[in-house]
Amino acid sequence: MTPGRRFRFWAGNSLAASIALASAFFGFLVTGTAIVIGFYALSHQLDARSETELLGKRDLLVHVLSEIPSLEEVNANKHRFGDLLIGHDDLHLALVDPASGQSVASFSLLAQQSVSSLTATPPVSTPVQPWVAASGERLGAIQGSSTLGNGTAVRYFLSLDRRHDRRLLKGFIQTTLVGWPLLLMIVAFGAWLMARTSLAPLRRFHRLAAATSVQSLSHRISSAGLPTELYELAEEFNGMMGRIDAGYQRLQEFSGELAHEMRTPIATLMGRTQVALSLPRTGAELQEVLEGNIEELERLSRLISEMLFIARADHHQDPLHHERVKLVDESLRIADYLSLIAEERGVSVKVTGTATVTADRNLVQRAITNLLSNAIRHATIQSTIHLAIDEEGEQVTLAVTNHGDTIAPEHLERIFDRFYRIDSGRARLDGGTGLGLAIVRSIMATHSGQVKAHSSVGGETTFTLTFPKMAE
Repeated sequence: MTPGRRFRFWAGNSLAASIALASAFFGFLVTGTAIVIGFYALSHQLDARSETELLGKRDLLVHVLSEIPSLEEVNANKHRFGDLLIGHDDLHLALVDPASGQSVASFSLLAQQSVSSLTATPPVSTPVQPWVAASGERLGAIQGSSTLGNGTAVRYFLSLDRRHDRRLLKGFIQTTLVGWPLLLMIVAFGAWLMARTSLAPLRRFHRLAAATSVQSLSHRISSAGLPTELYELAEEFNGMMGRIDAGYQRLQEFSGELAHEMRTPIATLMGRTQVALSLPRTGAELQEVLEGNIEELERLSRLISEMLFIARADHHQDPLHHERVKLVDESLRIADYLSLIAEERGVSVKVTGTATVTADRNLVQRAITNLLSNAIRHATIQSTIHLAIDEEGEQVTLAVTNHGDTIAPEHLERIFDRFYRIDSGRARLDGGTGLGLAIVRSIMATHSGQVKAHSSVGGETTFTLTFPKMAE
């Protein structure tokens, strides 16, 4: 691992490291809470056990005292108290005569201290009363009165030294402090290892991204064996690569076609100009050459303008000016505008139907103009071009139909591509740039609509524009 990558790992830029740290933090919270709960539960259980033990010993003590005849016989029966306390070096007993306040019997130094300490301490509501010895030891005690065999009262002070409980709690804390960091490290390492293992399929994406170039856009990620989440990502990634590849291929084709389209008029201009300059020419001859050059320059200007229009339309750079457009009014206006060209070619235009759409009026006019002029250019002499407008549910259609040569299916699939011509020679003679139908497709795309072409065997060809009824 390089220093840069090592730094990024510890800085948290590594997804596996982030998961490991998050797991360790979550483990810290969970185990910390469990430790605190465990500590208090253990402490409570030890308190309950101590209380139970003291209460049990008290009951035995009361029974033993009831069998001793008098205070004078207490010392003679010390062995019975020894039997009570044997094996319990943490128990301390002191007996006091309540009448005189004198000690009757004491079985340890702590037992003697308990009398003075507990007598001076205010009573508590719990059965077990805590007190602190002179050495700092903390004990729990039960004090009370009982009667001897002759009915004489005697006061008892029974204390329990809980040093073993404190050692147990201390050992619990020490073990926890030692084991807790180790446990968190194991959790973090396990989470990091699982994350690394789970994220291993992402290396496929890394390898593909590292190997991707304009020469390898056809490469795809194998989705075999991927988990569901990464499988969906791989499919989307492959779809993105496919779109990029298709777009790059179209860009390459477009660049070649554009270079080809511009090469012809430029070569013509250069050739005509070189020929004109090679020999002396009269003013009329030079004027003729310049007029021819103007025609080629105008064609180049139209080509550049239409390319810029398509580029802006494809990238939505020009905002649409939506308004309600009556398609029949626009169609009649365009048919009237193209009537002279139609008459020159011996065709007529008939407009039927009516509908209104919300769209950019200028763009709609341009789309209808391109389709109608294309239909006039390819219609047979003495035929009628039908422009039919119809409204179907949530869609509005405008269909332009002409009679002419049948368009083969392989041409229909590409007829809306830029610079695509079925008869390139005829198109250039007519002054076409090969972009008219491509412009129509771009216009319809900006309106969330579409354009389709259909050509029957009998020579009837129909171009149909489909608008959403209320395109916004």
